[in-house]
Amino acid sequence: MITSHMNGYVQEASGRAVSHRERAVDCPGEESSLVKAPHCSAHMERIQHYQEELRKRREEDGKGKHDIDPNASLRLKKLSQNPKVGIDNPTFDGKENATKDSSSSGPVVELEDLLQAVKWVQHCLNDPQSQQDVDLIMQLLAKEEFKNAYTIYTVLSQQMNRVSPTSPLTAQAQDLCQEVQRILQSSQQKEGLELQALLTNPHLQALMQAHDSVAGQEMAEENVTQYLGETVKLVRLEKARDTPLGATVRNDMDSVVVSRVVKGGAAERSGLLSEGDEILEINGIPIRGKHINEVHDLLQQMQGTLTFLLIPSSQIKPAPHRQTVIHVRAYFDYDPSDDPFVPCRELGLSFQKGDILHIISQDDPNWWQAYRDGDEDSQPLAGLIPGKSFQQQRETLKKTITDKSQEQQGKVWYSKKSKKLKKRNISTLSKSTDYDDILTYEEMSLYHQPANRKRPIALIGPANSGHDELRRRLLSIEPDKFAVAVPHTTRNPRIHERNGREYHFMSRSAFETDLAAGKFIESGEYEKNLYGTSTDSVRHVINSGRICLLCLHTRSLRVLRSSNLKPYVIFIAPPSQERLRALLATERKTPKPEELKEVIEKAREMEHTFGHFFDATIVNMDPEQAFHELRRLIDKLDTEPQWVPTSWLC
Repeated sequence: MITSHMNGYVQEASGRAVSHRERAVDCPGEESSLVKAPHCSAHMERIQHYQEELRKRREEDGKGKHDIDPNASLRLKKLSQNPKVGIDNPTFDGKENATKDSSSSGPVVELEDLLQAVKWVQHCLNDPQSQQDVDLIMQLLAKEEFKNAYTIYTVLSQQMNRVSPTSPLTAQAQDLCQEVQRILQSSQQKEGLELQALLTNPHLQALMQAHDSVAGQEMAEENVTQYLGETVKLVRLEKARDTPLGATVRNDMDSVVVSRVVKGGAAERSGLLSEGDEILEINGIPIRGKHINEVHDLLQQMQGTLTFLLIPSSQIKPAPHRQTVIHVRAYFDYDPSDDPFVPCRELGLSFQKGDILHIISQDDPNWWQAYRDGDEDSQPLAGLIPGKSFQQQRETLKKTITDKSQEQQGKVWYSKKSKKLKKRNISTLSKSTDYDDILTYEEMSLYHQPANRKRPIALIGPANSGHDELRRRLLSIEPDKFAVAVPHTTRNPRIHERNGREYHFMSRSAFETDLAAGKFIESGEYEKNLYGTSTDSVRHVINSGRICLLCLHTRSLRVLRSSNLKPYVIFIAPPSQERLRALLATERKTPKPEELKEVIEKAREMEHTFGHFFDATIVNMDPEQAFHELRRLIDKLDTEPQWVPTSWLC
């Protein structure tokens, strides 16, 4: 059963317009072919009202660029003077009057009213002492120092009335404490000594440190307010050439909405943009009504500080949690340029079968964010790759379509045959259809083999590829370092053979019992006798401190990997047909052209079907070079950690 999300993508592939495709705001790439969504009457009325209100405010303020005045409140004024602050949110409801400058006439007029009142009182007093007191007051009110102090008092009173008592007043409490301590160093008064002891208390210092940490976060948090009937926030981000913003946008009717915040970008590091935020303006330029391609082109031209006016997402944000990076090996090739389902082609991450990918975000279960192993430094932004379940779903869909097509073709062919043959073949087809083995990713971990427990080396390759010759050469050169597992057999021992040296001799019933119990890595029958290599035989070589060398058929790899032996699998690939003929000629072999072609075709088939099990590949162009490369890979296991399935380490 395919999910509704998958159905949506299938509809899109069939040519229907989808309004939730994304565009990276600052990633270069080919132009998107998205279809612009139709207008909605309710949204159009809202936009017209919004634009009309902006026009009126601009006419009133007499400004040509942006109607938000940084001097409209002290907090916004501080923000404009401090570009390091990421976000600040003054009141944008259109009702707040600009704070009066200390040099304006407001406080002075009030002071003149006070002077008039004092003069009126003076006329009502008759005794000389009262007259003298009033004269002193008049002289005080006339002094410039008093006027300045009164002006400061008036401004502070107005500001304090607007400040919420729960909001932090400063994020430098520790600095203030240290400043007070320096002042109190020369004080010998009892109160000063008590205050100094209090400020140097470790518990109070820890409290001040915690206060500054919380205050810094709160001042940088979104403090939303009302603006033109909408809840908005103001966000400032620095767009540098070497650090992209890392966000995608989509059209939702006439709105431009933040669709995805990409790991590694400035938006993700700041924590100021959230998925679902609607962008109203960027640096004073209205965004509503623009297509996402226009937004992309606009941001491509902008550098430095970007000011976003946003309507915050109405979605309830989950509590922040630390995401664990998951390492996986890819078991399929992926090219985003060939994928019609990828939501943002510019951010698609290509990879090949066998690549190690570091998954850093699975917030979107259908499209994970990841880095290729080794590309973390050169790849500033994480890339999008299909999630495991999503990839399995579309591979299942692909298989279903293919099988149905084959079944239809089979019905046409079977119509010429008997009904009995037709029923038997269709039944066989349905039983052989199994989708449980769809390979996508496997979680991996780094593993460093212990010095006394070497990983077995499995050499895989078609006949005449040279893998068996490489094994024999290793055994002959260093017999103390390499060994083979003693096989089991049901045949009778010969005169010179000893049990446990050439073979482990056992009865047929015991062999079949162990085979059913999964104790054999590989097995076969020759001249009515059973032969096989058991996991216990391999483990015996490992326990001896030597490296077990195995030459196996590809069908044995699943059993070998499911054991706890942690094998290192090396595929020995044949060279070109001409080179292979020359190599076999040195061994006095004269294979036919069709036999050479069969070797190469078999190698391709093995690599296509079982390549995800291979840890390394050696192309046997020259036996000497192949041997040295094999030794290098084996020696590397002692010096470098290797990626192995995480299930091996549990």
